[in-house]
Amino acid sequence: MTGPEHEQRVLVVAPTGRDGPLICSLLTSNGIDCILLSTAETARIELSSGTGAVILAEEALSQRDIAEWAAQITEQPSWSDLPLILLTVTGEVNRENQKKMLARQPLGNMVLLERPVRPETFVSTVQAALGSRRRQYQMRDYLVASRVAEEVLRRSEKLAVTGRLAASIAHEINNPLASVTNLLYLIGGSSSLEETKTYTQMAATELARVSEIVTQTLQFYREPNKPAIVQVTEIVDSALTLYQPRLRAAEIVIERDFRECSPIMAMAGELRQVILNLIGNSLDAIGHDGTLKIRASNAREHRNGSRPGVRLTVADSGSGIPPEIRKTLFEPFVSTKGDTGTGLGLWVSSQIVQRHGGTIQVKSRASSPCTGAVFSVFLPLQPHS
Repeated sequence: MTGPEHEQRVLVVAPTGRDGPLICSLLTSNGIDCILLSTAETARIELSSGTGAVILAEEALSQRDIAEWAAQITEQPSWSDLPLILLTVTGEVNRENQKKMLARQPLGNMVLLERPVRPETFVSTVQAALGSRRRQYQMRDYLVASRVAEEVLRRSEKLAVTGRLAASIAHEINNPLASVTNLLYLIGGSSSLEETKTYTQMAATELARVSEIVTQTLQFYREPNKPAIVQVTEIVDSALTLYQPRLRAAEIVIERDFRECSPIMAMAGELRQVILNLIGNSLDAIGHDGTLKIRASNAREHRNGSRPGVRLTVADSGSGIPPEIRKTLFEPFVSTKGDTGTGLGLWVSSQIVQRHGGTIQVKSRASSPCTGAVFSVFLPLQPHS
């Protein structure tokens, strides 16, 4: 059982004479919780229940024990650096002692205490080790809290994307449904079979349009949660379908430049969110009557020319990004939209791209003549190749 009450306890392995009981008595009298164990192997098992520090007598460590301890220490999480206090025997520096020292190096964060050791020195050493361990647990808690906070922010951004799309989709669906209602009225008053067939065909076309919008929307929200083979250009097309009413209303011209694109291994739903965010930002920057250029092609990473992948470029003729914002654009709560933006979209997008092993970059000029912004996303064929 793990818990805060175990995180400051000291494991003691000192099988020679009365060393173990005396050590535990000394620690307990100084308010330090400890547990006396018979072997190094037993102590390794106890580590999973929470430990502040480990005190090991040199004679309790065989070569096998050292190897097993070293293996367990290398598997510690990034925040952990378990303190080990090794009780050694006083002696001259010779080849045998040097050999032992080299053998113990893999044990990591280790302090050597030669016996006999003064009680004050011993207690002070253990307290220092526990203080170090306490800070490690604080870092662990901070990292956990940070991950939870980041997940909340990611969900908030996805909800924001959902809200923007919902308004657009509702408007787009409402138009063909209104047409179907009118066509049904005309069918009811139709005087000929030929006229009825014409109206029916028109109604079927409008309903097919509704079906396509619904299908594209469901693709966004029902993607599998495991990487799969995806085609970036198909994701771009589906994203543009969702933005179609806004593009028409703002009279924004779309220029597609889809060249040879190999399929990649990726999370389609996450990439769709990235692409929707980039396109949505470009539309916000353009406002009305502009151009949005989207290019996708096979490429190699700029920083590592040997790694193949796909490069997606989203360029707009909008207002551009000020230089003072550009440097921190991919950090949370940085926005060019004032009170209308969450400041999370590009941060979430950059994290998604990084999880796929890719990179995202931006070029922009906000001064005259304005050239808008160009976002370039590189995605490797394999996320962890």
